Amino acid sequence: MSIQLSDVLQERKTIALGGHVHPDGDCVGSNLGLYIYLKEQYPDREIDVYLEEVPEAYMMIHRADEVKHCIPADKQYDLFICLDCGDAARLGFSEPLFRAAGHTLCIDHHVSNQAFADENYIDSEASSTAEMVYRLLDKEKINLHTAEALYMGIIHDTGVFQYSCTSPETMEIAAELMRKGIDGNEIIDKTYYEKTYIQNQILGRALLESILILDKQCIVSSVSKGEMEFYRAKPSDLEGIVSQLRLTQGVEVAIFMYELDTQQFKVSLRSKGKVDVSTVAQYFGGGGHKRAAGFTMKGTSHDVINNVCAQLSLKGI
Repeated sequence: MSIQLSDVLQERKTIALGGHVHPDGDCVGSNLGLYIYLKEQYPDREIDVYLEEVPEAYMMIHRADEVKHCIPADKQYDLFICLDCGDAARLGFSEPLFRAAGHTLCIDHHVSNQAFADENYIDSEASSTAEMVYRLLDKEKINLHTAEALYMGIIHDTGVFQYSCTSPETMEIAAELMRKGIDGNEIIDKTYYEKTYIQNQILGRALLESILILDKQCIVSSVSKGEMEFYRAKPSDLEGIVSQLRLTQGVEVAIFMYELDTQQFKVSLRSKGKVDVSTVAQYFGGGGHKRAAGFTMKGTSHDVINNVCAQLSLKGI
């Protein structure tokens, strides 16, 4: 069910936006797209956006340098809008602002979202949260910078329109955003395809060390904390590795994990369609989509692999 953004904003003078930890292209794009729009249309309001460190590639988006990475003491907003986040705990450092806000709104497309805000606009069929934000805005008032941010969000969660979540409406929205005058090719090249030398190094390591399991229907790779330190890689440098693993011929599911802390792993799952990996992620306290999901687990890398494989086996892999 959709909402009227103007109704939610009515009489609310202080507004905060936030998204999930380790923000990806859709999280950053949807947050900045809405932020830019609100700053322009409601100049009399206090509006802030809170996210963890924004990956360098996304800094090309207007106002990305205004993103706040820590919360002020005893701050309370009239409204907190949570974007691209299926669980309040996934907001990370900004969760206290969400809890303290006078009113909360969640805009999200994760199938695992449990409608945790006061108002919820959830559409698991949408390609991206950025697409959902576009639907809420006055199309005539969307400027170039808002269009750039939303376009980035859409291309990242659709794999540049390759994934099955890409609908005719998605393509129509992308076309309307392009008509605002954006340079779509530059956004795709700079934020999606272009990699730093470190990113290419860690990708090469992950591919070289990968293994095939479960009758070669599943590919697995992991990066330890020590390897991260050796390559001087950040979590944002690992984005896209699991999707590359998924492209392996004959593979149905890809698993990529990296060590957040000693024996604590962030696990990403990708499926070609045979397996609903969101149910696997939910079993371990995570969530996501049918073909893309994730969670965090404690233990050795072998513990993680064994536990995930046990669940995949139940799914017919």
